[in-house]
Amino acid sequence: MRKRRKSERASEGTPKREKVRDIFVPRPFEGLADEPEWIALRELVPAASAPLRLTSELVEEYGDRPVTLATVLPMAAAAMTKADGRVFVGLQRHQQSGDVSRDLAEALLCALRTEPGGQVTVPPLPGPGPRLQDILVDGPLEITMHDGFEFWLDPGATDDPTVQASLERANAAVYPTVRLGAARAAYWCQVPDKAHVRWVLPDDEDAALDALSRLSVAGTLTLGEHTRFAGMFRAHGRLVPVWDLPEETPATEWEAPVAAFADRYAEALKESEPLDAAGRRARHGLVGRQLTLR
Repeated sequence: MRKRRKSERASEGTPKREKVRDIFVPRPFEGLADEPEWIALRELVPAASAPLRLTSELVEEYGDRPVTLATVLPMAAAAMTKADGRVFVGLQRHQQSGDVSRDLAEALLCALRTEPGGQVTVPPLPGPGPRLQDILVDGPLEITMHDGFEFWLDPGATDDPTVQASLERANAAVYPTVRLGAARAAYWCQVPDKAHVRWVLPDDEDAALDALSRLSVAGTLTLGEHTRFAGMFRAHGRLVPVWDLPEETPATEWEAPVAAFADRYAEALKESEPLDAAGRRARHGLVGRQLTLR
């Protein structure tokens, strides 16, 4: 008879851990009224917040606790809860599964289950369960842009030198970003030595790419003189075109050019005929200019 190994004997009577399978969802925010803004806050915006509304079932179970969506929380935490019962959920975090919507929903539920002011523990792989679409009253996000992360803190918290130092480090990483009124989910930002406009398009990727290709053929893909169409990247199932801009021109000066481009894009989107040879070449060129978001 084969002698059993020590590891086999030790494992007897120990229940096996259930393995959680990760599932990739290419459009985690699909179905939400403000899908492009959710993507923008997750991928483009350094410091912003928006209130969220819980379904009546969750309000009945946990009370009507104020919930705030934040681009990022201290130490890129998934969620935190304040002593007064407020809950914060962070969009940009270190650990995540293949379904961002499920991650955020689980983080929010974990925070609601945590005593106010307590440390929120969130599993890296939440497994099957409710998603944002199941636990929120959907609607347009009421976004507030911030110059820094003071909105994290309770009144008087910055009197602590350690907290103040940590806040200063976080704020130093915030580059100027302005939410444009000319198009939903369009943002101007200024990074070292350059400025950009980045716009999360709300449309199907193929249709959006065809429209951009038509504008490229027509020579109307830029935002005007001294601007350059830098390329685009994919984010959560949507295209995000990027334009390079003169560094010294303020954000307010780009409202009209972005609005004019949005009109041109909308007209190109209506075209139903297949792309001609020039359009196909332009499409191929645009695909080859895909950017990597840093």
